[in-house]
Amino acid sequence: MAKIEVYNQEAAPVKEIELNDDVFGIEPNQQAIYDAVLVYLAGLRQGTHATKTRAFVSGTGKKPFRQKGTGRARQGSTRATQWRGGAIAFGPQPRKYNIKQNRKVRRLALRSALSEKLAEANMKVIENLKFDEIKTKKAVALLDAFGLDRKTLFVAEETEDFDNAYVSMRNIPNAVVVTVSSLNVYDIVNADAIVFTEAAAVKAGEVFA
Repeated sequence: MAKIEVYNQEAAPVKEIELNDDVFGIEPNQQAIYDAVLVYLAGLRQGTHATKTRAFVSGTGKKPFRQKGTGRARQGSTRATQWRGGAIAFGPQPRKYNIKQNRKVRRLALRSALSEKLAEANMKVIENLKFDEIKTKKAVALLDAFGLDRKTLFVAEETEDFDNAYVSMRNIPNAVVVTVSSLNVYDIVNADAIVFTEAAAVKAGEVFA
């Protein structure tokens, strides 16, 4: 079990806790991380793009001019792709971009991303994210106390009182608050630092093992 310091909101160490090595101490699998990020980004694509084929372009089906004798190339319809206002050949059509990833690989990617953040010393644990009031200034003070001036991902446990902290950080572009159950590989990799509450770190060690 790896040990990590727990800080209060003023960035002062208060105690140490043990983290589950099966979640926070494995050898990161870079391929699993890459695949998980690919799956996440593919899932964000709406796939609603569409172009009109000859069946949907407005226009007549009449032959524009006679087959022979004009000196021009033969044409059968003004809805063909070579005509102005005609159809689009091989254009994009509505489709799903979803990629399937096995559950074991998905969990491996999550553990790998967390282990990598801890190994790079880009992970911290604080006592809680409880704010007495909704105050963006307090959220900024918390980030400043830890020297977090880049993308930071805060992770709380669902049963904790972090509502005020969540709302306080909504106006801060480089801070995001999520729960353990909604944690995903892309958010972890995309963040420069990740901050767990003590309860969230323990919970993650249990559910992702």
